[in-house]
Amino acid sequence: MNIDQLKTVLREIITRTDLTPCVVGHRGVGKTAAIIQVSEEIDFSYQPLRLGQMEVGDLVGIPYRNENVMHWSRPDWWPEVDAKPTLVHCDELNRAQQEDTLQAIFQFVEPPAQGQHRALHTHKLASQHRVVVAINPPDGTYQVAPLDRALLDRMVVLQVESDAACWGRYAQQQQFNPLIRQFIGGNDAFLATGNNSYDLQIEPSERAWEMVSILKQKCCLPAELEMEVYSGVIGREAAVSFSSWCAEQRQRPLSAEQILNNWEQIAEQAADQRDDIQATSMSELSTLLDSEIRLDRSQQDNLVAYIEILPRDMRFGFVKTLLQIPTVAAILSQDCYDHAILDVISKISEEVA
Repeated sequence: MNIDQLKTVLREIITRTDLTPCVVGHRGVGKTAAIIQVSEEIDFSYQPLRLGQMEVGDLVGIPYRNENVMHWSRPDWWPEVDAKPTLVHCDELNRAQQEDTLQAIFQFVEPPAQGQHRALHTHKLASQHRVVVAINPPDGTYQVAPLDRALLDRMVVLQVESDAACWGRYAQQQQFNPLIRQFIGGNDAFLATGNNSYDLQIEPSERAWEMVSILKQKCCLPAELEMEVYSGVIGREAAVSFSSWCAEQRQRPLSAEQILNNWEQIAEQAADQRDDIQATSMSELSTLLDSEIRLDRSQQDNLVAYIEILPRDMRFGFVKTLLQIPTVAAILSQDCYDHAILDVISKISEEVA
């Protein structure tokens, strides 16, 4: 993805989840600038950590004794509990020179367990703060250490690449020298090279699928970037298979049981169904309702919610069919559903008159 796409994804992940994005890209492509810009756009404070220059004491603090108990002083960069939301940028993660520094930060980049706080040794990070990581790719052109699978498994890896059009817009906004802009406009090969996919050995795991679930449920990612983001969590092979499977599912009509029992999960898919596929779902639903099943309050609400997303003509025909089923007619006639049904019933009454 390019820098503009990266910023879109970062905003979604940082504002909607507590996951840790890991931005991977070549020098000068704009990783740090993008992270700073996102923090400004979402009104977060920005706190950079240059891990290649830090020792473990800079992260966990210095030990001191209070009577018979050992404590660790809070590092000066650590955001206060009541501070404005802060984006802690762990830069140069794979340049940490000491093994214990890398081991210490390992805990910090791991998203907190449900109901818990992100932590670093004995320090707990307040829930409003977020963490983002940035690294150069371990492709042999940088003096960096390889990151093991356990560490990668705790982050959403986002690969950012050089893009001439994206750079051109940035150069225009920043009022770069016109000669530079004109030259690169006709010679974009002189921008950063090396846009090949980085082999980071990302593979699926139970934790990775949980992260994909969080992303899918909480983030509104552009459709063209979904598979790329998921590839940074479960690997490309699994992401391609999952995306293909989801595409196949979207072509299948929703079942009556899904509409009545799982509306929150399938509402968006229901609204996007083609008319011919929608007609199949409507037919199955009316057949099921005609079997005189009893609907609980939640199922009644889901039925009406489904009716509301139908195009006007399809809604009219469907409600007309349902009103011929006495038990369903009694449900649709309730005052609480007037907002969705009254207009249709009025039109039917006009036809009869």
